[in-house]
Amino acid sequence: MIIVTGIRLPLGSSGQEAEEAARKKVGLPGEYALRRVSYDLRRGQASMVCSVTVSLSDPDTEKRVASSGDGMQYAEKQQLHPKTGTEKLESRPVVVGAGPAGLFAAYLLSEYGYRPILLERGADIDARTSSVDRFFAGGAFDQQTNIQFGEGGAGTFSDGKLTTRINDGLCDYVLNTFCFFGAPDDILTKARPHIGTDNLRNIVKRIREKITENGGEVRFLCQMEDITVRRGQLTGIKTTSGEMPVQAMVLACGHSARDTYSMLMERGALITAKPFSVGFRIEHLQSDVDRSLYGKLAGDPRLPKGEYNLSAKIAGRGVYTFCMCPGGTVVAAASENGGTVTNGMSTYLRDGNNANSAICVSVGPEDFGANPLKAIGFQKNIERAAFAAAGGNFAAPASDVGSFMDGRRGLNEGRVIPTYPRGLTAYDFERIFGTDLSECLRGGLRAFSEKMECFSDREAILTGVETRTSAPVRISRNEDRQAVGIQGLYPCGEGSGYAGGIMSSAVDGLRTAAAIIEKYSPFQD
Repeated sequence: MIIVTGIRLPLGSSGQEAEEAARKKVGLPGEYALRRVSYDLRRGQASMVCSVTVSLSDPDTEKRVASSGDGMQYAEKQQLHPKTGTEKLESRPVVVGAGPAGLFAAYLLSEYGYRPILLERGADIDARTSSVDRFFAGGAFDQQTNIQFGEGGAGTFSDGKLTTRINDGLCDYVLNTFCFFGAPDDILTKARPHIGTDNLRNIVKRIREKITENGGEVRFLCQMEDITVRRGQLTGIKTTSGEMPVQAMVLACGHSARDTYSMLMERGALITAKPFSVGFRIEHLQSDVDRSLYGKLAGDPRLPKGEYNLSAKIAGRGVYTFCMCPGGTVVAAASENGGTVTNGMSTYLRDGNNANSAICVSVGPEDFGANPLKAIGFQKNIERAAFAAAGGNFAAPASDVGSFMDGRRGLNEGRVIPTYPRGLTAYDFERIFGTDLSECLRGGLRAFSEKMECFSDREAILTGVETRTSAPVRISRNEDRQAVGIQGLYPCGEGSGYAGGIMSSAVDGLRTAAAIIEKYSPFQD
């Protein structure tokens, strides 16, 4: 196919107008479809910038046309049609973890007749939502079912962002699958697509129902506790519901499964520490974000809610914004007793008063050494310090930006009303992060204020801590996607250190499932 890029149109133009512009440029009959829409507000002018896919009569014609003009490129259509292998499976394949990597792996396996068994330590989405709502309202914390654990994974209680930096043709497969199960069609064309936590909860349930309809099985509140390895081959697992033989297992445990990491290390898996980031959430008024980005056009209904992605290099460390949630809330995202963790969440409409984003600084071996357990410990110690700083009971330490920049304790609530549900306690974040990391975070905020006016607001609210930006470790795997030293164990997704976010995790899950399909024939009872 051909991708025609750089089609510039006035705000409010339709997809048909973009397709017509592409048709005039290509000059041949074919199938034209809007691919992406973004917005350019530089030089005080606002316009839509579109790309369109074009399918002509044959690939040779497409290649010739694509090479004949600027703003056109040829791209192979990415297909996902793994060929079934011949090696015999002695038991049904198992998938551990029902986040995006595990769900898409189990879905693909089920579509090819492998009848996978999907294990999830947390509850199904309905019970999970009820548990999380009770916790937000001040109720008891459930260590098995929470923001991190349960059907859909951590991304289910987020903004549902579908942006990714990976350039993988299977991203389109993931987007189309989401639409098939009920996502808004606009995720296929937005430059920054998102589903919203409200839509995502229904979608993951429908994917699960399709897995079971295809002959798969889903077991909730069933945690994998141990594995059995003989002569380097996975032979079985122990769960909270009993033991079972396993020859091929997709491990998509998520970035918060610290007990799983420890168990795997004891069983001989090669796990290494990797860089990650820590910081806090910042809340601005969404209207201030919109004005910083759109100027006099702020509030124009033809423009999306303002969102940003900022970064800076401060004293040799990366400081950046992460998981920006327009019109969203800051949520309590702990997965363990005695630790406070924050995250951001938005519905599809993004209609809340505040915008929030993580402000994070990179950490690495220079901070915790090369030992993966020390990397996890570094993460855990910050969470425990935050828990103690706010007096326990999952309240969060917080500060207004002005107080943090001045190096003092203070929480002056002005125009920005914080949204964290478990209560805030004024605290000096330097006592949690230390001087080095705190100075880097201050430097990042100063750098961001030069790019966006809203970052100069000393009344913006900082709520901490944000520590689960990515997995602190990586479970090493070979080119065939099996774990180094353990045949039959297929680590994948964000928790194994191979993805970051919903899209890349889903793609990694698909490619991992395809590796199993291409090696084995379906299990026969």
